[in-house]
Amino acid sequence: MRTILHSDLNHFYASAECLKDPSLREKPVVVIGAKEARHGVVLAKNPIAKQAGVQTGDVYWEARQKCGKSLVEITADFPYYLRLSKEVRKIYGEYTDRIESYGIDECWLDVTESLNLFGDGVTIAEKIRERVKRETGLTVSVGVSWNKIFAKLGSDMKKPDAVTEITPENYRTVVWRLPVGDLLYVGKATKRKLNRAGIRTIGDLAQSNEERLVGMLGKWGRYLYAFANGKDGSPVVATEEEETVKSIGNSLTVYRDLRTEEDVRMVLRLLGDSVASRVRESGLRKAATVRVTARANDLTVYAKRGKMPRPSAHASDVAATAFALFRAVYPWDKPVRSLGITVSDFQFGAEQLELFGDEREEKLDRLDETVDRLRKKYGRKIIRSAIVCKDPKIGDLDVQGEHVIHPYSFFRR
Repeated sequence: MRTILHSDLNHFYASAECLKDPSLREKPVVVIGAKEARHGVVLAKNPIAKQAGVQTGDVYWEARQKCGKSLVEITADFPYYLRLSKEVRKIYGEYTDRIESYGIDECWLDVTESLNLFGDGVTIAEKIRERVKRETGLTVSVGVSWNKIFAKLGSDMKKPDAVTEITPENYRTVVWRLPVGDLLYVGKATKRKLNRAGIRTIGDLAQSNEERLVGMLGKWGRYLYAFANGKDGSPVVATEEEETVKSIGNSLTVYRDLRTEEDVRMVLRLLGDSVASRVRESGLRKAATVRVTARANDLTVYAKRGKMPRPSAHASDVAATAFALFRAVYPWDKPVRSLGITVSDFQFGAEQLELFGDEREEKLDRLDETVDRLRKKYGRKIIRSAIVCKDPKIGDLDVQGEHVIHPYSFFRR
């Protein structure tokens, strides 16, 4: 049986800023995206701000209303966070070389082959927790289990600075009592569907009829049923730390094959909207490069990468570039089965502005700010691009909220 750890740096961005300036430790602190780009949403908060009611995704002025004038707002410094993340990964690397990033602040570690050297999983987790705190000043929560899904659950259960073990003997009492939304890959939309069906805990999900879940959620229902029962055999795949902030993407297989350029343009707009929104939410500012992937209905894959005319986090720019790349690479000898968009080459530093400003850019920024605010309040489907409404079944999809793809196309039951 494997031994998998999931390590999660607590309040990472905010903790990193308090390391940089220890005088902030007794104040409410939020890390936000760039306000000058009108995307100043809260990316992270320290425990004091959290106690005041600040939530990730709040706009900076909402956080100020909750905390008052004592709130300290800091613009995200991703290069600094990446350097700290590398320091922590060096510690992980002394216990295993099988490390898989899940964001800049989270990693899975397969320590199965290290047990003879360092002790059991809990012992290794405690050593890592203590070393991270001593050597970097950060705290970490670590989950220990025999699979990735439950290890992730374990790291979420006790915060900050804690170790939680989930075993084949205790998972029914530890895991099954948790809300179903706590299970990895159960997004808000899926949670609503499950709740409407009377499935409110992970235990309810685990003890549901598998075929009923498939009827509700498609093949994803089979995955979630397996995960709730601890049947996740997906491997820990080594990744480089730079990849944790290297790209953001979405892909989608729709209910029918795409046979015209208008079909493709519609799906790419839907995907571009999701990807651009995720870039804005993450605080990564703007991306310079777009990669489009198209899978034909015979499963042949075509892909092409290219630069946008200028770095952007606007759905229209991402979708337009993706469509141009698609036209350049796809031969149209077969219908399209699925499409994907990934953006990369994020602009971390200050942006060089046009001498007299850019009226189009300002208008798009204001539009994005308004759309993001409406979707946060009323849901992502409240406002959509007109082109995606040409096919109601496609236009009604919430790509960002519902179509989460497990990183492996298989699992061992």
